[in-house]
Amino acid sequence: MKLEDLTPAQIVAELDKYIIGQTKAKKAVAIALRNRMRRQKLPAEMQEEIAPKNIIMIGPTGVGKTEIARRLARLTGAPFVKVEATKYTEVGYVGRDVESMVRDLMATSMQLVKDELREEVREKAAQQTEELLLDALLPGIDTPGDDGGTGGHPEPSSASGHGGTDGDNGTTPATVEVGGESRAIGFVGQTGGSGRTGASRHTRERFRKMLREGKLDEREIEISINKQNTPAIEIFSGNNLEELDLTLGNLGNIFGGKRKKRRMTVSQAREFMLQEEMEKLVDTERAAELARDRIENTGIIFIDEIDKIATREGRNSGDVSREGVQRDILPIVEGSRINTKHGVVDTSHILFIAAGAFHMSKPSDLIPELQGRFPLRVELQALEQEDFYRILTQPENALIKQYSALLETEGVTLEFDDDSIRELSRIAADVNSRTENIGARRLHTIMELLLEEVSFNAPDLDGQTIPVTEAYVQERLHDVVEDQDLTRYIL
Repeated sequence: MKLEDLTPAQIVAELDKYIIGQTKAKKAVAIALRNRMRRQKLPAEMQEEIAPKNIIMIGPTGVGKTEIARRLARLTGAPFVKVEATKYTEVGYVGRDVESMVRDLMATSMQLVKDELREEVREKAAQQTEELLLDALLPGIDTPGDDGGTGGHPEPSSASGHGGTDGDNGTTPATVEVGGESRAIGFVGQTGGSGRTGASRHTRERFRKMLREGKLDEREIEISINKQNTPAIEIFSGNNLEELDLTLGNLGNIFGGKRKKRRMTVSQAREFMLQEEMEKLVDTERAAELARDRIENTGIIFIDEIDKIATREGRNSGDVSREGVQRDILPIVEGSRINTKHGVVDTSHILFIAAGAFHMSKPSDLIPELQGRFPLRVELQALEQEDFYRILTQPENALIKQYSALLETEGVTLEFDDDSIRELSRIAADVNSRTENIGARRLHTIMELLLEEVSFNAPDLDGQTIPVTEAYVQERLHDVVEDQDLTRYIL
């Protein structure tokens, strides 16, 4: 389904497949996304005036904040990047340049667009790859064309597979090994004094037919592929890496990309050459324009742990660093033009979604200007026992399905009954209430402990079915649940 056809209800329904509960948060992001689609249908003058309604998600860890944003981006095909607010305070007072989040988003968008453009030229690239493979299989044979030339391909490398010279007519019988048997398929004659060999069109077409039938897939040939060399440059301390990247750009292209020769089978070479040919056919400038347009209209930046940069009253330690990061993020969220190596990106209409647990602080501890740029605040609820049950059973990637599939690869079948799943849910909720509440992540630790012995001995249990009952769950988890100190360390 196209992005513009997704209604808010359909967006929520799609998110429900992977995330349990949190209906308020799902509705908020669905409406924000739909408003972006609505905005693009308005006159250009009005589009500029409508700013995205950025969202702050408030809730404990493990309740689905990050997953909602990630699934939303995947659903819509929008450029998406997740950053941790705390990484901008790691070095010195400010840390990494906050503008790097926009550059990361641009890199993601370029990759998305290039992947789409590559698919558009795949057919043409496949044809060119076929000609290059024939050049390597029949070195010196001209590519058929109106002018009898090589069709613009580079001088092919020499490849093995030719027989001896016929003394009577000065020709060389061209042979190829098929199924361990050497077959003659034509003759190669010397051409003047050029040092190159020529061959009949018939010979090339015979090879083409065998190539398409896969009869030459295991034949070894020598091809030239790009060799990526990173120039040795001394980076002095204090230099901003993002600025250095912008300054140098594609430095490797200045010196000319080196190529190296490798021997591989035809089937392996086909994939290498296909990727190279698709890359050559993609218009990088057009890709950059499309990527910038996509970022500016549909891009999403998810800023996690934003509560860790909030400045709390009565505490001064580290507040200079945290407030500095807030003030650096502010112009990006407000709308500014950021230089990237693929051009200037306007952040005015990027959707920002921030998230934090806000255990030790609250959204009002953020500087007022930044608060104003996140008008929507959604509180996510802590997970209860029934939520854990649904998480274990309902999503398309439910944990029960994941662990069952993993052990099926060893020939072991897990059979969970309903009572065992409910007992797992009860234990997860109980441990979360008595220790640190880590939300759905608690289920991972419980499932690992529950299936530790089965996973360890799985290679010796091939063909067996392991019933997971309520009694089995209680037996495996009883000691940990009962021992408060052990619970603290293991779960």
